[in-house]
Amino acid sequence: MNETLQHVEQMLDESPVVDVTETFERMRDLLAELKAKIDARFELSLDPASPGAYGSRPDGPGGRLDAYTGPEVDWMVHSWLGDPTAGFANLHLTVWLGPHIRVPHLGIALLVWPEGWFYQDFLPRAGLTRDAGYFDRYYTPSEAGWLAFRESNPDFTWFTSRAAFIRASLSPTAFCYSFPREPAHLDTVRGVLHERVDRWLTWVDEAEPVPVQERPALAAADLATRRNIAERDPANVMGVRYFGERETERLVRGLWGGDRTLPGPA
Repeated sequence: MNETLQHVEQMLDESPVVDVTETFERMRDLLAELKAKIDARFELSLDPASPGAYGSRPDGPGGRLDAYTGPEVDWMVHSWLGDPTAGFANLHLTVWLGPHIRVPHLGIALLVWPEGWFYQDFLPRAGLTRDAGYFDRYYTPSEAGWLAFRESNPDFTWFTSRAAFIRASLSPTAFCYSFPREPAHLDTVRGVLHERVDRWLTWVDEAEPVPVQERPALAAADLATRRNIAERDPANVMGVRYFGERETERLVRGLWGGDRTLPGPA
């Protein structure tokens, strides 16, 4: 298993300019498929403060960020940012659950720079070395499949972020790989993501409720995690490059809900 250890902008700047629109569209279609599964399970409303579309796509860099909330979901983000004709696009689908259950949050990101990259993780809501029961319920069952993927997909290169905070945010069964931009590899990613989303939805259906008195602390911890990850994402530098500091700050607030107008779960 090889390893990648480069900044996002370094990977882009050291690569030839390539039109990756076809790959971008396939990635966008994949996230739409996964979002449809999530939409079918949860009651969700688009927050009016969502940034929506921005930039000048298809004539230059652009993007879209839609954020949703509902009775069971505190904040769901469906977004993309980039300039596919110039070799870069970053796409997200993340679901931050309400504090009524302790099921891990769902994190998905796809990137083309111009090679492919994907991330998927179940973001824990308990200390995994402290709460062994939580670990065994949500992470032990994924271990065999996680190891099998590493051992059986030599074209997928493990990606190690240069940002220590991002490395610390990964669970032991996170997927974080670069891969050659080929249809067969995108099919592999599609299979992994559908399987993981299906598993996560089953956890949601089977979860026990959190005692009411414990929910405020859990909600506060979730918000702190979400904000820190959004504000410390190394890929934010690409937003600054394309749209400037002020617009990037607005987009980052959209990722964690800093400008939200709809309340979260009661």
